[in-house]
Amino acid sequence: MAKVWLVGAGPGDPDLITVKGLKAIKGADVILYDRLISPELLEYAKPEAELIFCGKLPDHHHLQQETINYLLVKHAKKGKNVVRLKGGDPFVFGRGGEEAAFLVEHGVSFEVIPGITSGIAAPAYAGIPVTHREHSASFAIVTGHRREGEKEELKWSALANGIDTLAIYMGVKNLPYIQEKLISHGKSPETPVALIHWGTTKEQRTVTGTLETIVDIVKAEGITNPSMIVVGEVVRLREQLQWFGDWETDAVLAAGAGQ
Repeated sequence: MAKVWLVGAGPGDPDLITVKGLKAIKGADVILYDRLISPELLEYAKPEAELIFCGKLPDHHHLQQETINYLLVKHAKKGKNVVRLKGGDPFVFGRGGEEAAFLVEHGVSFEVIPGITSGIAAPAYAGIPVTHREHSASFAIVTGHRREGEKEELKWSALANGIDTLAIYMGVKNLPYIQEKLISHGKSPETPVALIHWGTTKEQRTVTGTLETIVDIVKAEGITNPSMIVVGEVVRLREQLQWFGDWETDAVLAAGAGQ
């Protein structure tokens, strides 16, 4: 029996894969990959490697998680080196922990290769540092899929009042709910907010506003998933620090207009 590698592919830019992650891809006999990984990474696979698309669209999975778990075990027990290639980091909202537990349950050896998560990388590519000595001493990674309930209300209160910067994953659909909960639990409506669509890729697009205005801005601009939501004073630094994506496009357009 061989082994399974749970590999973080990074946030979208294929150059952000780790050296160790790339080595695992090159040595794999089977690669099960998600929708948000860069297709360029699959070009490093061996010609004879079996590539299995796992999908993971919002509200629709090409393969159910139970099937993915089964395939990991099945191929490993056939003596194959298996890579589970996941966007971002396997243990940050990637269900890597569930997959690892399933492998342990079935006696399959595994290794986790961390990846750069989009909650840090997308803001960085948009010119937004998630921590800053003057603006943010705390940073939280939060899922946008929240549930009602008393315990949930306590969590919203903590997020609104105890954390300087929030990086919210998978939250575009629930943005009005997120807005309402943060404001109702004490977050200032004037708090800066950014949404970064397809962060770190050539399709990257960033819109900014305040907690009070961001829902209308996102609707008007047609921003959809995949997008990272960043809430906090650090968003104000984008105006000074932006270096990629929209800024580059704007610079090219400005140069062309001046010719």
